[in-house]
Amino acid sequence: MFYYYGRKKQIARHYPPPERPRIVEPFAGAASYALHGDHWRREVILVERDRRVAEIWRWLIEQATPAAILALPDLRAGERSSEFLHIVHAATKMAFKYRTIKVTPILARNWEISRRVMAANVGKVKHWTLIEGDYTAAPEVDATWFVDPPYRSAPGRGYAHGSDALDYDALARWALARRGQLLFCEGEFGDYLPFRPLLELTGVAGKRSRERLFHRPGAGEAADAGAALTRRAGTAGPA
Repeated sequence: MFYYYGRKKQIARHYPPPERPRIVEPFAGAASYALHGDHWRREVILVERDRRVAEIWRWLIEQATPAAILALPDLRAGERSSEFLHIVHAATKMAFKYRTIKVTPILARNWEISRRVMAANVGKVKHWTLIEGDYTAAPEVDATWFVDPPYRSAPGRGYAHGSDALDYDALARWALARRGQLLFCEGEFGDYLPFRPLLELTGVAGKRSRERLFHRPGAGEAADAGAALTRRAGTAGPA
C-alpha cells in the first residue's frame, strides 16, 4: 500500500497462499502479504507497534478515500518534510529515526508512485482491523499468521522497534502456540526456528541477501510446534 523498508511487495508471490479465511500480521508494516493477490478479501487483522505506522493504517482504514489521497501534494526534491507518511518513503530503514527529512529524487519518485497505489487500493482495506500494540496484542484466533519481524542482528536494526529490542526465543514460542497456519520470515542470521531458504535478493550495489521461511501448515500444528524447537539445534542456522 505504501513504501516501507523491508516490505514483501516484490516477493509476496513466493510465499505459500493463506489456508485460513482470516490473516493476522503481527508485525504489520506495509502488510504486503495481506494485500497480495486476492488475500485482502479475507478477514485481515493488522498488529502494529510503531504508533506512526499505526496512524497511517488507521487513516487508510477509517478515513482515506481515493480522491483525498490523489489530492495530497507532490513532493519536490530539495524541500523538507516532517510528515511521517513522506519520511517512510525515503528507501532507508534509518528514516524511522528522522523527525524531518530533505526530499531526494528517490523519495519524491517513491511518493508519486505510492500515492497512486494507495488511491487504487484503499478500498480493499476498509473491512480490515487494526490493533496498535506489540505482537502479543494479537487476538487468540485460528488464522494464517504471517510473522515478519525485524530480522535478527544487523538487518533488523534501525527500525523504531528493531532487532535489539526483541527476544527471538520468546517470539518463536509465541508464534508456535498460534492456532492455524504459520508463515515466519527471517534473514540469514535467524537461528531460533528451522528456517529454510526461500530466495536470494540482489539489492543496492549488487549486495545479496537471503530470505528464509519457516512454514507450518494449518493441519497437525500441535505436533509440528513441538518438533520445531527440538529440531532447532540440528537443523537451524544459515543455509
